[in-house]
This record gives sequence, C-alpha cells and structure tokens, in this order.
Amino acid sequence: MTLPPPAALAQTPLLVVDRAALERNLAVMQARCDAAGVRLRAHGKTHKCSTLGRLLIDRGAVGLCAQTVGEAEAFVAGGIADVLVTAPPPAWGATRLAALAKTGARIGVTADDAGQIDRLAAAARAAGVVLDLVVDLDLGTHRTGARVGEAFTLAQAANAAEGLRFSGIQAYLGHLQHLADGVARQAADEAAFAALAEVVAELTAAGLPPGVVTGGGTGTHAFDLASGVFTELQAGSYAVMDVEYDDCGAPGGGAWPFEPALFVAATVVSARHKSHVVVDAGFKAMAMDGPMARVAAGAAAGALWRPMGDEHGMIAHPTFLDVLRSGGRDPLAFAAAISAADADPARRFPDDAPAVGDVVWLQPGHCDPTVNLYDALHVWDGETLERWPVDARRTSL
Repeated sequence: MTLPPPAALAQTPLLVVDRAALERNLAVMQARCDAAGVRLRAHGKTHKCSTLGRLLIDRGAVGLCAQTVGEAEAFVAGGIADVLVTAPPPAWGATRLAALAKTGARIGVTADDAGQIDRLAAAARAAGVVLDLVVDLDLGTHRTGARVGEAFTLAQAANAAEGLRFSGIQAYLGHLQHLADGVARQAADEAAFAALAEVVAELTAAGLPPGVVTGGGTGTHAFDLASGVFTELQAGSYAVMDVEYDDCGAPGGGAWPFEPALFVAATVVSARHKSHVVVDAGFKAMAMDGPMARVAAGAAAGALWRPMGDEHGMIAHPTFLDVLRSGGRDPLAFAAAISAADADPARRFPDDAPAVGDVVWLQPGHCDPTVNLYDALHVWDGETLERWPVDARRTSL
C-alpha cells in the first residue's frame, strides 16, 4: 500500500487510489482473461470514472459496461467508444441511447421482454442508428432477466427488429459474487454455466448463434473464465477491491490475486476519550450497505472505525473494544461505558492512538456506492496526487 503523506491532501475525507496497486490489479485480470481467450468488458459501475475507463481499455479491455443510461452517456463523453448497458433501461432511456449511438460510439443494450425490444428498435429507427441488443437472462439473481425458456423468442424478436442487431445473451450471477461458502459458490456457478450452455446450443441450432455471451464478476471470475461459455467477463470491483470481497474470499480458495487500491483518508479532529479518537468521516463518507470500513493504516493494528453521525466516525483503540461491546447499540449504555472508561484510573490513554491532525486510512466496505459519494478519485503515483473526476455519478437534467 502506497499512500500520500498528509501534506499532499488538500482536505478530508478524500477518496484516494493507490496507482501502483490499481495497475497491478488491472494487469492480473487482463492476463487471466487473455489466457482464457475471454474478452474483458470491465464494469464501469464500480468506479464511474471515464479516466479510469480509458486506462482499462489501454490495458486491454474491449470496452466498458454501464449500469445506467447516465453512466453510458458520461463514458461516451469521456472517450469510451464501446459501451454495453447491462440493465434494461427505463422507457425514457431508449431515445437517449439511440442519440448516444449517433455520436459514433458502439452502444449495446440489454432487454428482457418484447416491449423493451420494440421500444429500443423504434428509437433506433427514428435516430437512424443500430443498437446492439443483448438478451438478459435470469439464472438466479431474480433482479432483471428473462427466463431461460424465453431466450429464443426474444432473440428472434431482436434479430427481426429493424434498428437492432441481435448480439448475444447476458447472464450476470450477482447473488453468487459474495457467497461466503466457496464450494457452494462454485457449484452454483457451474450449474448456471450448464443452463447457459443449453441456451447457446438452442440459439445456435436455430441459426441465431450468440456472438457475445457476457456476464460474470469479480467473485466468480476464475470459474467464469474456465467455463468455456462466456466470451466476455464483466468484472469491475477487482480494480480497487473492498472489505466485502476480502471477507468472502477468492473463487477457488486461497489468497485474492487482487489487492486493496481504494481508500478514504480521514483526519482526527478530536481525541478527548481513552477509548477512541474522532475522525471527519462518518455516514456521508462511507457507504453502509455492506461490512464496516476497515482501518488500513494510521492507527494501531486491530483498531475499528465506526460511524458516529453524518460527519464523524470513531477510531476505537483495540485495547478498548470491550467498552464498545459493553455499550452495545443502546445510545445511553454506550455513553455510560465511554464515561466509565474515561473515569477509570486503571485505564490509560493509549500511547499509540492517533493524535489530532493525524490521518487515518480506511478501506471501504463496499466500493461501488462509496465511490458514488465523491466527486473525484485522487490517484497517488508515489509523487503526485492526480484528480480523476467521478464523471458518471448519477446526475439530473
């Protein structure tokens, strides 16, 4: 982990990327895809940054995935010429995606029902463009996606629709990506591959061979690449990693081939209690939909970050974790436990606690929504801190 000195930080909380770790992650995944003969279409929803997207393509990715119409627009504006929108767009999105294709970019879009296909085809015809249409299949996530038995009918409709080019099928197994039981994760993934292979065989026999079979993710990437079914891998989080992926373990067991590259810098603003210091990173600095952020540097080994409101968080010293546990979730009991520890003469202020003004580095629990809280990634290359705008964040017209 190579991170900038506090003097290089203009403010905190700040979202910082270790450029060397990022580059190593990109190289490892690209090499794995190349060895398997599978194209890498890295998912942009992780970083929402066209600068990083261009770097991914420079390193060998064929294009980017976008989860939303707005992400696709930002990526194209940022110089990405090949984008697949991996979720069926809302009704208003069809005309905007068609307009995006008029810029000369290759735009792919997923659909899981006939009405979506009709709407996308009409928008493409009106704009005088052709959109790549990928049929989205549901193999267990139960979010979007048609049933396996509907794939042929939807592929036929896409193939027959003027304005669309039937390009293939998508199967994203989001429900498997963080499955803690590695054996179960692999077994479920391989069962999905078998179902997917049957769809490919059916379409091929009917004269509609899917040129693209796209899907997969960081948590299943090793299985996806070995499946012999996928032609494209949609992994995204591998570029920066997070606590959630660290906790669930690499596919197949063993150590992850990817390393943490994304951190939030937080400054200690108060140190009035024996049990903890307070930093300027709370709920607004960190997505809270997954595991807690992990203290990566700047505090004693085993220290914990916990939010203490919108703008503040605690860095609890490891020798005082009993205080946190005794306070539990009751605010009054928590306050009483902190006060009792402060008043106990047998308990001393830890010598290795960070002081006011020190910087503590936090690894986000879930990278994607944490990135969405910031305007920019600040990328440290060992000498300079470069600002890369998070230009694909959700915006309103």
